[in-house]
Amino acid sequence: MTRGETRPERRPESRFDIDRDQMGKDLVALVLTIVELLRQLMERQAIRRVEQGDLSEEQVDRIGDTLMHLDERMTELCDQHGLSLEDLNLDLGPLGSLLPRA
Repeated sequence: MTRGETRPERRPESRFDIDRDQMGKDLVALVLTIVELLRQLMERQAIRRVEQGDLSEEQVDRIGDTLMHLDERMTELCDQHGLSLEDLNLDLGPLGSLLPRA
């Protein structure tokens, strides 16, 4: 190598065989899992508030419509990405599953 020349940079070889398509699908599944967890928590909170009787009829109707639309949208997103709602339920070992079973 002569003076002033630079060596071409060599990238280290990856020790992992990364399947980018599977990685993308796994990321979508993780995001949808978090969204589904939040949706279920919101649903439980809404049910508690309805049972306490501190909501107007209009609020109850709006909450019901919103939760119904969220459920439909989650089903659509799962279908688009080839997932089922069961695929989103992570097994936490001795703690059980992340999402309550339907």
